[in-house]
Amino acid sequence: MTAALHGVALAWAIAAGLQLVLWLVSQRTGNAAIVDVGWAGSFSLVVAALAATTDQPTAQVIAPTVLVAAWSLRLAAYLVARGAATGAEEGRYQELRRKWSPHAGRAFFVFFQAQAALTAILSIGFVWAFVAPARGGTAGTVLLVLGVAASAVGLVGETVADAQLAAWKRDPSHRGQVCDVGLWSWSRHPNYFFEVLVWTGHALYASAFVHGSLAFAAPTILLASIWWVTGIPATEAQALRSKGEAYRRYQARTSAFIPWPPRRREVP
Repeated sequence: MTAALHGVALAWAIAAGLQLVLWLVSQRTGNAAIVDVGWAGSFSLVVAALAATTDQPTAQVIAPTVLVAAWSLRLAAYLVARGAATGAEEGRYQELRRKWSPHAGRAFFVFFQAQAALTAILSIGFVWAFVAPARGGTAGTVLLVLGVAASAVGLVGETVADAQLAAWKRDPSHRGQVCDVGLWSWSRHPNYFFEVLVWTGHALYASAFVHGSLAFAAPTILLASIWWVTGIPATEAQALRSKGEAYRRYQARTSAFIPWPPRRREVP
C-alpha cells in the first residue's frame, strides 16, 4: 500500500507541474481548453515515470504501460488536432470564464490543479502492476486477459467515435446540426462510454495484483465525473445552447451513454 501511495504521489507531482505550465500558457492565450490536452497527456508522463522506476518484472508492466500511453497520446493528439491548444476557446470554457469573471484567472488555476489531482486519483487504476506482486493462479490470469481486452476494446471504440465525429464535422453542410452517424446514433456520448471501458479494463488488470481491487475506484470516480460534473452536463448544456430543438430531439431518441439502438419514434 505504501508503494502504491508513493506512485500516486509521483503522478500528482508530474501532473501538477504540467498543469501549472499549461495554466500559465492559457493566461497568455486566453484558451483554457488546453487543460484537456494536459490532462490527457499527463498519463503518458506518469506511466513512463512508473515504468522507469519500477522493480517489477517487465512482463508484468508492459501491458499497462503500452495501453495507458496509447490511450493518453491518442487522446492528447486528437484534442490538439481539434484545436484545443491553438483554436478558439470551446463554448463550455467561455461559459466558465463568464461565470468566474472577474476572477477567472484564479478560478482556472484551481480548475487546472483539480485536473492534476484527478490524474493522480485515476492513477490508482493502473499503479498496482508497477508496485505490487501478482496474485497468481487461474483467476489472476483471467483478470489480466479480461483487463487487456476491455482496455483495448475501449481504446478502439473511442478512436472510432472520435474519427466519426471529426469526419462529420469536416462537412460544412453539417454546421449547426447534430452528429447522428455511426456510434453517435447509438449513444450521445460514445467517447465517454469507451473511455470508462478503458479504465475498467485497467482496474480488471490491476485486480490480478495484491490490493489491486482498489483500482476500481478509478473508473467509478471517472464515471461520476463524466455523469454529474465535467462531462455530460456541460457538454449537453452547450449543445442545447447551440443546437436547441435539434439536440432535444436527439436526446429523445438516443441513449445518453451506453451504446444502444435508437428509439424508432421520437418523443414529442
